[in-house]
Amino acid sequence: MLYRITVKQNKICNGVRIEKGMSVDVVTNSFSNPITTNGGQPVVDAFMRIYGIDIKKACALNMIYLDCQRIN
Repeated sequence: MLYRITVKQNKICNGVRIEKGMSVDVVTNSFSNPITTNGGQPVVDAFMRIYGIDIKKACALNMIYLDCQRIN
């Protein structure tokens, strides 16, 4: 499954800045939300790979700050 994870609002926490509109694509074998499955590790890895930021350190690895859409 392919999911697009998009930041819903700006946030600065622990020296990490995320901005509304940042998005990453995550591929997973699971049908469940990648933000809440396996501690969100695929999402953490994708943000680190694309933007070089630690979304977990920004305390934004949750549905308050991230939107999850299934692409296929």
